[in-house]
Amino acid sequence: MKITAKTNFLRELLLTLLFLGLVFALVMISLSNDSQLSLIERQGKLRVATLNNPMSWYLLRGEAAGFEYELVKAFAQHLNVGLDLTISPDHHALFTSLNNRSVHLVAANLLATDERQEHFYTGPVYRKTSSSVIYRQRQGRRAPSSVDELVGRRIGVVAGSSHESTLRDATASLLDIHIVSDDNQDPIDLLRAVHEGELDFAVVDQFFFGTQRSYFPGLQSAFELGEPVAVSWLLAPQRDYSLTQALHSFFAEPSTQLLISELEARYFTQENPLNYFDTVSFRTHLTERFMPLSDYFQKASEKTGIELSLLAAVGYQESHWDPDAVSPTGVRGVMMLTHAAASEVNVDDRTDAKQSILGGAQYLLNMKQRIPERIPEPDHTWFALAAYNVGLGHLHDARRLTQQLGGNPDRWTDVRSHLPKLAQERYYTQLRHGYARGHEPVRYVDNIRRYIDVFEWEFNLLGGFDNEEVIFEPIPDTASSDEFRDLSEKILRNFAPSL
Repeated sequence: MKITAKTNFLRELLLTLLFLGLVFALVMISLSNDSQLSLIERQGKLRVATLNNPMSWYLLRGEAAGFEYELVKAFAQHLNVGLDLTISPDHHALFTSLNNRSVHLVAANLLATDERQEHFYTGPVYRKTSSSVIYRQRQGRRAPSSVDELVGRRIGVVAGSSHESTLRDATASLLDIHIVSDDNQDPIDLLRAVHEGELDFAVVDQFFFGTQRSYFPGLQSAFELGEPVAVSWLLAPQRDYSLTQALHSFFAEPSTQLLISELEARYFTQENPLNYFDTVSFRTHLTERFMPLSDYFQKASEKTGIELSLLAAVGYQESHWDPDAVSPTGVRGVMMLTHAAASEVNVDDRTDAKQSILGGAQYLLNMKQRIPERIPEPDHTWFALAAYNVGLGHLHDARRLTQQLGGNPDRWTDVRSHLPKLAQERYYTQLRHGYARGHEPVRYVDNIRRYIDVFEWEFNLLGGFDNEEVIFEPIPDTASSDEFRDLSEKILRNFAPSL
């Protein structure tokens, strides 16, 4: 009797286990039939790793920007899923995230080398890049057209880079080639050295040069070394090709090709918008654009306590007082507010001139209030302007870096000299907010300081101020552009001898 009961129990237990095993097997079969793409769609997230650099992802005025970021965001939207972005500290971490399957793909301007293709899947080739020989244009100096013309010259290249290998291969048969490679130098150092005459040439990535050339006037690409190399996204090997197929479908769409062209124009070929202004255009814009907006600027000045000339100068620097202005990165209006900035100051329509001007003035005031009170004027205002342009986080990074390098973080001239380092890899990889186009806030503040003086001259001529005191000697209407600029520079030297 007892034996029978025990036998029945064991039989039932065995049947239960067999049933559970069958259910588990069916579940596993079902899951195994799910493609990688269907899993991504079910989870609602595309996990992507990238790098913090000018080619991939960075913060621009506090908002995410970058070629790779915008392209991969468009791919996630194409799949109708969210984007889960990981910013890897370096290439090693980038590839580790692929190997351990913590991300579906990496998008970081990576060359599809033979070695990488042995370990990972590659997506469609969406660009090819090459090693470009950079020189500075000078009067009477012809651009070199071949490696033979590099003989006897100092040529800079980043040590250990693929560009160094390409350069050495291309010049192996030549004598008296002086290649300068240093582990402590990055491409920005090389471009600056060529610009300042310390090097005759530099060899850098062609597309990287496109992102930086406007900050080094006179630098040009002479010719390319070697064959172009493909650039693509990398994917971890999977049991199916569904995600790879989705990538090929996405890149094959005409809208994607148009987006790539637009992004390349925006990030790799744009001209620096912070160059010195055309004085004739300034006079025209003052009459035709500023005067209809002058009441808004005056109200903004009264509301915030910020001088009218400063607000007017910011407006001119940002948009040339154009209410319909739109930057390549999507900031809009007279004061060029980002989405985040507009939200902070309760601006609903950034192209509404009144909202933009009042909101921009309030946002500048907010920046001033976030700058330590111990910093005296005018440096306090220069810091606030830099934060308005590049973002408060990047400004704090520059101030910390200035202190680390022995400068005074509360003095604008000291911080000004270190801001460009935010674009150099050996510095920005150690900073809290990463890469920033550090040259921009420097030129931004310099330009606004000039615009303040010129605005006061010209606005006085229009009778814009009610007081009887003439702060500056008016510029004659008959003054040429060169005379106008000379006068501007003269008053600027008197006002700000540190520039």
